[in-house]
Amino acid sequence: MDGVVERLDLGVVGVSEGNGHPYSFASIVNGYSDEGFARTEWDVIHDYLREKDPSEFGFPGVGVTHAWTQDEAETERLCEAARIPNAAKDLESLGDAVDAVIIARDDYETHAEMALPFLEDGTPVFLDKPLTMDRSELAEFRPYLERGQLMSCSGMRYAQSLDVPRAHTDRFGDVELVRGTVIKNWPKYGAHMLDAIFGVLDQRPVAVETADADHTSAAIRMDGGTLVQVDTLGDVPMTFSVDVYGTERTGRYDLRDNFTAFRRTLWRFVETVRTGEPVLDPEETLDVIRTLVAGHIADEEDRQVSLDELGHES
Repeated sequence: MDGVVERLDLGVVGVSEGNGHPYSFASIVNGYSDEGFARTEWDVIHDYLREKDPSEFGFPGVGVTHAWTQDEAETERLCEAARIPNAAKDLESLGDAVDAVIIARDDYETHAEMALPFLEDGTPVFLDKPLTMDRSELAEFRPYLERGQLMSCSGMRYAQSLDVPRAHTDRFGDVELVRGTVIKNWPKYGAHMLDAIFGVLDQRPVAVETADADHTSAAIRMDGGTLVQVDTLGDVPMTFSVDVYGTERTGRYDLRDNFTAFRRTLWRFVETVRTGEPVLDPEETLDVIRTLVAGHIADEEDRQVSLDELGHES
């Protein structure tokens, strides 16, 4: 019937150390419980949820109906905080009960083991960033990305504060330099900056080299001539910023609105599940992971690494 939205039941899988995305993602879909969040360690998430209007939560016909984590008590806290009605006893039972799965864990070493059984069964999956740091795993994931069964990115690709440079890159003239500065480490937090910056530039990465510094400082040469500089600064005060330097204009953008970034990401995953077509171009995801891998090699071997060296996933 026209106007009727088909019901979509989602399962959320967590948790990894220091990563509250299961709580964020499920709450954006379901709403949240103040009492439930009071029993968690995620005050920062609770704070930004409370700042949002009720109209900003949820998607028509979509609910997170099941959750699983590796700790039963954590699962109960997640279910209570994000109003999830069912705590799954294992991943198999979760997969049997839902239409699609959100693996909201950024411990990328576990991603293939956790995601491939769902993908092989035909269940669509969203995988938290980074998708992987292993080239053989990337080759396994590629067909699922291309057929619209798998999505993976940082929410920073859709950060609201980057709406203007995304829509009006031409106003900057020739973009000579884009600099991303972020906390923590290269694989997990460099991914935030690469997704954010590559989402602005209509260019593709060519080569990566790193500077001799106490933190990872990567210079990425793009095929359109722009230099992208990403610094992951380790344990420093909260920093998520992108600076764009063009011949006609410059701009500094702080990426602080996690709620909107995550909501936009989830909207795209829901659209991917419903249409069966990738809303995010698979090559965009592959470029981010190839750049992360190339940056790691460049840092380890102290040399410039061409992305062509990595080959292409068959």
